[in-house]
Amino acid sequence: MSISRGQQYIDSLKDDRNVWLDTEKIDVTSHSAFNGTLLTIKKLFDMLDDSSSREQVGFKSPTTGEYVHNAFMVPRNCEDLMARSKAFAFWAESTNGVMSRLSDYARSRLTGWYATREYYRKYDNQFAEKIEQYFVEARDRNLFLTAVQREPQINRSASWGEQNEDAVLRIVRKCSEGVVVRGAKMIATAGPYTNDFIVYPVQKIPSSAQECATMLIVPANSKGLHILCREAFFSTSSEDHPLSFQYDEMDAVLFFDDVLVPWERVLLYDNPEALWEIRLNEASNSLAYHQTIVRLVVKLEFVAGIAFRIAEAIGVEKYLNVQEQLGELVSQIESIRALVLASEREASLDSYGNFLPNFRYIETARNLGTRYYPRAIEILKQIGAGGYFQMPSSMGDMRGPLSALTEKYLQGTNMEAMERVKLFKLAWDLVGSPLGSRHELYERYYAGDPVRLFANQYINYDKTRVMHKVNKLIEGNY
Repeated sequence: MSISRGQQYIDSLKDDRNVWLDTEKIDVTSHSAFNGTLLTIKKLFDMLDDSSSREQVGFKSPTTGEYVHNAFMVPRNCEDLMARSKAFAFWAESTNGVMSRLSDYARSRLTGWYATREYYRKYDNQFAEKIEQYFVEARDRNLFLTAVQREPQINRSASWGEQNEDAVLRIVRKCSEGVVVRGAKMIATAGPYTNDFIVYPVQKIPSSAQECATMLIVPANSKGLHILCREAFFSTSSEDHPLSFQYDEMDAVLFFDDVLVPWERVLLYDNPEALWEIRLNEASNSLAYHQTIVRLVVKLEFVAGIAFRIAEAIGVEKYLNVQEQLGELVSQIESIRALVLASEREASLDSYGNFLPNFRYIETARNLGTRYYPRAIEILKQIGAGGYFQMPSSMGDMRGPLSALTEKYLQGTNMEAMERVKLFKLAWDLVGSPLGSRHELYERYYAGDPVRLFANQYINYDKTRVMHKVNKLIEGNY
């Protein structure tokens, strides 16, 4: 009997990687803090082996004939783009949109760079061959990928030259085998679950620091690479914390303590201009951010669904002020959904024959998401209010010595106490638990500084077109 795709993935993590949690180097595959999330990822990867789901999430690899995830599909027409979108939605629905970095994001970034690889020959003639070779390997081996871009947050007020040079990832030595890099990168969401890290800078590197302008593929078990995890938010109780039990995808900081990266995995180096072009790559950005907004729709629907149920459970759904808040949640969902559909409807071919979603709508949806999600959580908090503090410490109390009293006093308007408590515990996991607090921060800042994102949208917008009518009136051209 062949080993399932999900089990192959879990077995691949038994590679002596340096994952650190609570001062200890741990085995991700056996530590209790990771078991629930690994089971979730395993189920997702097993979809490629299941005849009832593989057509929803995958396509047949042209080299192996086996099903691979649609995030690796280079879209050449509307059908390809919709296949990608449906796969993102299928995975998001399976995790209620709560897991944001399930590899389909980083895989999409890789696919975009692969699809435009010829452009980078002007910087390095070997780039196209290197990324093609790796793309095929990642696709056919079903690798879990994580993109890591940002420098450690030490002094955000300092200019590049004032930064602690030892903190920024850089090449410290070159040899016949490859390059040796030292420094740190943040934030590696899902880092402990990753097979390979795609490492490159998100900010513009000055020409005076070309040793920091590198694009690397780094295996998670590389010697000298340390994956330092934040506090684990897992729960051993699926009843009391249904989200924390299965969706703590973990965030980590990467420490590169003189890590050797082989030349075949050094995609670009010593070229700030090339790395800035990588950062601005239209195909990579459009395909990856398309995944994020498809997921956002599902997550907003999940929050709204909980809010609707709670409003009905405590009998406030008929109040006008509550209806206004619930209507706001509906407006959020439909606004982002409309932007997803618009990005797909107005997709177009780039100069390489790639059929890309319209980035203007994607950018708008991402920017709105940084405000929509925190507002959705605020509404969920307001509707449940003090009811969240009424819940017992564990679901065991509902079956314990006080069960008769809990059944009497913890019931809802239209539901028994057991169901109501489960509902409120689910909501609390999203609004009050460490996992829930993490998600509110994540949705605010995962795309970068929201102020700068909105400002960039204004700076890059075609202002001439919208000011034309104004100018006509000012000039007296009625």
